[in-house]
Amino acid sequence: MSEPETRPDPDRLLAQLRAEEEKARRGALKIFFGASAGVGKTYTMLEDGRKQLAAGRDVVVGYVEPHGRRETEALLAGLPQLATRQVSHRGVGMLEFDVDAALARRPALILVDELAHTNADGCRHAKRWQDVEDLLAAGIDVYTTLNVQHLESLNDIVAQITGVTVRETLPDAVFEHADDVELIDLPPDDLLARLREGKVYLPQLVERALAGFFRRGNLVALRELALRRTADRVNADVLSVRRLQASPGPWPTRERVLVCLGPDRGSARVVRAGRRLATALRADWMAATVETPFTRRLSEAGRARLAQNLRLAERLGAETMTLSGQHIADEILSCARARNVTQIVVGAPGKPRWLRAVIGSTTDDLIRSGGDIDTHVVPHGRDDDEDAEAGRGEQGDMRAPLAPRLAPGAEPEDVTSPALGPGYRAAALAVLASSVFAWLMDWAGLTEANVIMTYLLGVAYVAARHGRGPAVATSVASVVAFDLLFVPPAYTLAVSDTQYLLTFAVMTGIALLISAMTVRIREQAEASREREQRTGALFRMSRHLSSTTGTLTLVHVALIQLADVFGKEVTILLPGADGRLAPPPGAPADFVAVDERTGVARWVLEHGQAAGHGTDTLPGCQALYMPLAASQGTLGVLGIRPPQGVQLSAPEQRQLLETLANQIALALERDALARAAQQVQVAAETERLRSSLLASVSHDLRTPLAVISGASGALLDEDASREGVVRDPATRRQMLQSIHSEAERLSRLVRNLLDMTRVESGALVPECEWLPVEEVVGSALNALGGRLAGRAVSVELPADLPMLHADGVLLEQVFINLLENALRHTPEGTPIEIRARAETASGSAPRDAPGAPGALGAPGAPGGATSGATSDVRDVVIDFSDRGPGIPLDELQRVFDKFYRSERGRGGTGLGLTICRGILQAHGGGIEALPREGGGATFRLRIPVSGQPPALAPDPAPDPAP
Repeated sequence: MSEPETRPDPDRLLAQLRAEEEKARRGALKIFFGASAGVGKTYTMLEDGRKQLAAGRDVVVGYVEPHGRRETEALLAGLPQLATRQVSHRGVGMLEFDVDAALARRPALILVDELAHTNADGCRHAKRWQDVEDLLAAGIDVYTTLNVQHLESLNDIVAQITGVTVRETLPDAVFEHADDVELIDLPPDDLLARLREGKVYLPQLVERALAGFFRRGNLVALRELALRRTADRVNADVLSVRRLQASPGPWPTRERVLVCLGPDRGSARVVRAGRRLATALRADWMAATVETPFTRRLSEAGRARLAQNLRLAERLGAETMTLSGQHIADEILSCARARNVTQIVVGAPGKPRWLRAVIGSTTDDLIRSGGDIDTHVVPHGRDDDEDAEAGRGEQGDMRAPLAPRLAPGAEPEDVTSPALGPGYRAAALAVLASSVFAWLMDWAGLTEANVIMTYLLGVAYVAARHGRGPAVATSVASVVAFDLLFVPPAYTLAVSDTQYLLTFAVMTGIALLISAMTVRIREQAEASREREQRTGALFRMSRHLSSTTGTLTLVHVALIQLADVFGKEVTILLPGADGRLAPPPGAPADFVAVDERTGVARWVLEHGQAAGHGTDTLPGCQALYMPLAASQGTLGVLGIRPPQGVQLSAPEQRQLLETLANQIALALERDALARAAQQVQVAAETERLRSSLLASVSHDLRTPLAVISGASGALLDEDASREGVVRDPATRRQMLQSIHSEAERLSRLVRNLLDMTRVESGALVPECEWLPVEEVVGSALNALGGRLAGRAVSVELPADLPMLHADGVLLEQVFINLLENALRHTPEGTPIEIRARAETASGSAPRDAPGAPGALGAPGAPGGATSGATSDVRDVVIDFSDRGPGIPLDELQRVFDKFYRSERGRGGTGLGLTICRGILQAHGGGIEALPREGGGATFRLRIPVSGQPPALAPDPAPDPAP
């Protein structure tokens, strides 16, 4: 057996360098870990912090919850502390860790208590461990505390033990990636004593804690969980250090058992012995088989037994592996050293000692080269003896005799005996052809060395094409033919010169060596091709599934890929809304009987285990059914009936099928989670819009309703009328005017909501007509009436503005919304300016200047008649400007979003500008917000001008004077 390679793995060294670089950039995390509150985690953390402060490090307390403990408060004295952040949560003020202040302060070490804490709304992150991740990413070292019940993987176990479901959890990865974990342990009796003395919680909470979570049984169980979790963490550190140091032997800090499996019946006894050993040692155990070029030619019975042995190991709780290599012992020892295995269990060799000395034995190789790894040899049993008598091979070596290799499409009964097989016929022809060429060389006077090389060429050819047996036969026949034809005396096996005996021996050895090496290379090439096919199948499946969405599409893509590997008789059954299993539309379903399919598949779905052909459950079925298992349960069932020549019981085929099934299950789960996330997002967006609508509309609804209610109530109040409060006509008119204006305001709000609905649904279709701009502007100013009192409204409309082909009602609504927006967001008394101009395609004014002959409305033109003044006009641009606080640059586009309200604004529904944009887009125009020089904002409207307005008849001439 070859010596194990000691050269460092370059990939491992590169990964180690990258890990060290990443560790150097990040801060270090130390977790003070305990079984429950009160064991002294915070106290120990503060003690270590004070030591670090005394050593000269910049130490800051970010957040510590003393819980009223005097000892903890005493340790806090003298330590620099960050101010906590006041956050309102459901109307209650809470103090939270201020991660922004910590990042700004940037100490060398910060102490943050309660790593699993859930932050209140308004904090940067939802969880405190996420705040700690920010600190670590900034290069700040962190000390923190954690209880075992807060680990996510132990949440259900803790709930089962204590009856309390812990809501505050964190991912196990945070704990596993910590740079240091210090276990703070305290016996349960001592912890209960501290609790009764009021050193854990306030006195009024002690009795409730003792009756609930802090029962002695709970504390004992939690202590064991904490100790085990810490031991697992330490063991992971040991393995990491061992890998970094490239130690050749195991570090027996923890027992691990590796069981070697083969295709013979005796391996079942080895599996059971390994299980008993692992149980006695309380150790993890695994079972491995090695795939070599020889195992590819195992008989049907050998492959079936190997698969059965692997399933037995899985049922007994082992982690099963299929290794690949040339030498079984080398692969087993390499795996054992990589997994820190301390015990290897293997079957006793079945060969006689003298034969093992000649051809070797896997068991002997493991014992000789195992080093510090203990090797347990399981003796033969009755089944082993029967197996040996049947010629099935050596138990411990995991080797089996090679079955005859079937020609493509040949049936088993078509296989002839080896002596009459095509390989041996090819061997005879090769010897004959070599003899003919050798005779020609000898006739030409060439030396015997050339004759020998001709025979060796024939041996190499047969070995490359037909395998080991024909190659050995060719080697022997070539030596005999050389002796008969070219060694004196000719045509006899007698040898006149004894030196030819050495020639025969060397020639035989070289021929056998060439045949063995050629066969090995051929078998390695075939094994590599099969591994490449399996890898290619996995790659194609992964690539297609990763780029596919939708359950139906995923299933069809998976079926296509499976059919390429295992044949066309494959289907995927998914549970429907009624719970019944059925293939998706278009998928094959009837390759087996319906009753068989639904019954076996239902069992597989419910139990999450494979059943059917080649398994121990319902083995009489024609097809094999495998669960599509994901993290959320079994999502469906994969059914496959292997075609002729495909052996699903072979470990490599079974492993490939299981891996493909896992990929399909993960893809289906990913798609389901994506759909669920989309539904949650839609629901959240709907809720957000609903909340925004209610928040936006409620104020604008309440205000006019309150004015209307108050004014109308005063008018209807008879007592107020008798006292003369509302008898004054001016007062009554003012109240009625308020009712009217607020009713119009309420009507505009409702109209805005209806218009928003029409805009979003695409039902907003303008009813256009020709109208002048000044008419629409005047109508909008009149509609606002008294609300513009106290405002200087400047309107500049050139006389040559073309008429607009627009919906006057909708356009008036745009102008009213812009004026109301200016009234709402600008100080009282500030002016509002409205300017309009016409732009040509080049962006300049029309070529007919105001007052020029032929210009619209100019002197000398026919009364109201149009001219060519609008032929070059592309847009009418109208600016609504104010002198308010303006709009921040980052909000210039967002102000048109639905329900968007600036923090600097004064209420509003957040719909007015959105409706303006929708109405103008329906007219083919647009609107934009611009900052105004000197302060304020400008809303620029662009309304396209198309076509020519109809010509108006001139005013009739006045009648002549009588």
